Amino acid sequence: MNIIPFLILFPFVMAVLMFCIRPNKVRNAIAYIGATVIMGGSFFLMGQWIMGGCKPIQLYYETHYADMAILCAEIILMIVVTFLCFKYKKYWVSILTIVPTCMMAYLELFGPKTAEIAHIYIDHLSILMCLIVGVIGALIVIYAVGYMHGYHHHHTDIEDRRYYFFTLLFLFLGAMFGFVLSESLLWIDFFWELTSVCSFLLIGYTRESIAITNSFRALWMNLLGGAALAIGIMYFTFTERNVSLHYLVKECMAGNNFAIIPVALIAFAALTKAAQLPFSTWLIGAMVAPTPSSALLHSATMVKAGIYVLFRLAPAMSGTITGNMIAFIGGFTFLITSVMAIAQSDGKKVLAFSTISNLGLMVACAGMGRPETIWAGVFLMIFHAISKSLLFQDVGATENALHSRDIEDMHGLLYILPRLATFMFIGIAGMFLAPFGMLIAKWSAFKASVDSGNIIMVFFIAFGSATTSFYWTKWMGKLVSHTHLTEEKVKDITKKNEIISLTIHAILMVLLCALFPLLSKVYVDPLLAEMFGKSSEVLPQSLLYMLVVIILFVFAVPAIAFKFSRTQQFNRKLSYMNGVNTGENKAFTDSMGEAKTLWLSNYYFYKMIGQRKLMLPSQMFAIAVLIVMMIMVIGGAA
Repeated sequence: MNIIPFLILFPFVMAVLMFCIRPNKVRNAIAYIGATVIMGGSFFLMGQWIMGGCKPIQLYYETHYADMAILCAEIILMIVVTFLCFKYKKYWVSILTIVPTCMMAYLELFGPKTAEIAHIYIDHLSILMCLIVGVIGALIVIYAVGYMHGYHHHHTDIEDRRYYFFTLLFLFLGAMFGFVLSESLLWIDFFWELTSVCSFLLIGYTRESIAITNSFRALWMNLLGGAALAIGIMYFTFTERNVSLHYLVKECMAGNNFAIIPVALIAFAALTKAAQLPFSTWLIGAMVAPTPSSALLHSATMVKAGIYVLFRLAPAMSGTITGNMIAFIGGFTFLITSVMAIAQSDGKKVLAFSTISNLGLMVACAGMGRPETIWAGVFLMIFHAISKSLLFQDVGATENALHSRDIEDMHGLLYILPRLATFMFIGIAGMFLAPFGMLIAKWSAFKASVDSGNIIMVFFIAFGSATTSFYWTKWMGKLVSHTHLTEEKVKDITKKNEIISLTIHAILMVLLCALFPLLSKVYVDPLLAEMFGKSSEVLPQSLLYMLVVIILFVFAVPAIAFKFSRTQQFNRKLSYMNGVNTGENKAFTDSMGEAKTLWLSNYYFYKMIGQRKLMLPSQMFAIAVLIVMMIMVIGGAA
């Protein structure tokens, strides 16, 4: 398993190369090679694990030098963050990095002697996360090469620091590999902090005032979670003399009171990373960053770190106060942010609110902690990672061509930029249309809520899914509208490497839909068996295969219809337009003889359900729920 140190360290080496190599063409070529190697390394790790029998593997017990290297890196990270906090006069934020780092340093140097543990743990869940990070992350890097060229061509007022941008991308990937493969809570803490700092620097890439403000908001919210994580680790280390994540879960399941509080604190930390209420605003603010960083933060890596931790804790949270409260926060976030997404016309903001919403459902699945809900949560995570990465990249490419990412400006995109519109259609279909993977997973979570008698979660999932359909339908309708197409020719300036990434994403999306039953049988069911000691058939295989046929039919019919419409002319019925139709359903003459153009526009309800209207009261409510949770957990453990 020598591939594991390579997977973690190679992206860091690539980050150094990206920073040192300034000629764009040379750096781009090396970035392609690095991304390909990372993707190949992820598949190689999976191959080795399969050859070993697909069993959990524990590695690296003696890691003294690695521990010291990680401690030194964590201290350097603290110094960098503290310097930037003082540079931008955000002094109080530095406390959130200084205190946790000092706690970890004390534990490492002067803390109690702990039990010998494996520092790397490989199982179905960690392999899945490595594939998501390695494949989707690498494709985002490939996409970023072409995108950043066009970005700086159109944003000449922003300093071209592509060397810095790609440095952060590779640092991020290395941190995520370390995070999902680590068993030691001390290692997890370091990689957690590194992902937080990388996202902070990516969001502030442009160094505009709004970017700086949003980046520091992301920093302090994630560092707050990091502080909770550090406190939980310290508490568990001093009480149990152990820093193993799996040991923590095992002790909590056994009813050990000393494990209950750390689980609650780590779950709280995961909520910040997963951008759940009241911490959702950092992810919305991340939209100021270039699109590749948005795709990386929202789909493949950053937000999935919190979900990954909650899935690890799920067996320990089942039926507990912590689990119930985490499920409630997730379900509430799923519903409220879906409602707020309806009021957005900016494509990237819709994707941001949709991300927070879907993450909320994954959090709720983890909090309920039942095999059926984890089955649903895993599929939600897989489909969301690919679909959102596809959509973010496509919106970025569309913005470069249209010079706008407003959904209203995407009217008739299927006829203006058919290639990009097709990718967008596939991504949106994967997010909400029946019977694609996301919807099947939502149905499974809904069924588990009904079976358990959790009426509140039934309400959240039912109405959250309904509002989700609302904003996706508005967007998809815009893509295929033919009423007022612009006469101006729009050139598709998407680079070849961007198209490669988008195409692979789209193919993966279709393949996952087609292979849904197989993936459930050979991968997700064994994953549940590892986590819970048993696996139950959530959906009969015969039903899943029937859904696959319907899925392929849903994909095929629009494609055939669009292809046929390009070569055939149809007699369309003339619409009533409050005047005399000119014959093309695009304009009419009113009663005064004046020529009028027909415009179709969605209504966004922003004054009723917009972010300014709902965000603050939702945050206040979520804060109250979290305070109640921590009081009840600490009181119960005491």
